[in-house]
Amino acid sequence: MSPTSRRGFTVIEILVTLGITAVLIAIALPTYARITQRGRAAACLSNLRQIGMALNVYLGEHNLVFPELAGARNNTSQEVSSIDTVLLPYAGSTNVFACPSDARGLAESTGTSYYWNTALNNQPLASLNFLGIITETSRIPILGDKEGFHPYAGTRVNILYADGHVTKELRFFTD
Repeated sequence: MSPTSRRGFTVIEILVTLGITAVLIAIALPTYARITQRGRAAACLSNLRQIGMALNVYLGEHNLVFPELAGARNNTSQEVSSIDTVLLPYAGSTNVFACPSDARGLAESTGTSYYWNTALNNQPLASLNFLGIITETSRIPILGDKEGFHPYAGTRVNILYADGHVTKELRFFTD
């Protein structure tokens, strides 16, 4: 082989290749982060649905009357009835009480990532009433995120409603 027939990459070709690779990585990382966050938010919605199913079983065993629960507690050593203690036998796992996006560890320190709507305490399902004016179960919130765990959602939080549906925003009135 002659010395002119062996050709390698030039420095410019290598730098262009590295530049293109860097641009592709810069585009891919935010997309990956957004997809990961949306996956966590979907898992959080799934947790709320599972808690809703556990609550339905609880209601079936307690004459269709909502439990009397604290909205939240400061730490797990507090002796109060909360969703993670009362509904655990029906949910089957403590994992459903922790939102995957709960980076502050509220579920670990307080037992759950979700607030209970104390206005529903001891109310019969058949005559459910919220704020004295809302009786339509599709507009009565039961549980919601303790804070905005999902950065893409802005100020919205995940909410479980009395009819069993879950959404990313609080709606008392229909559009």
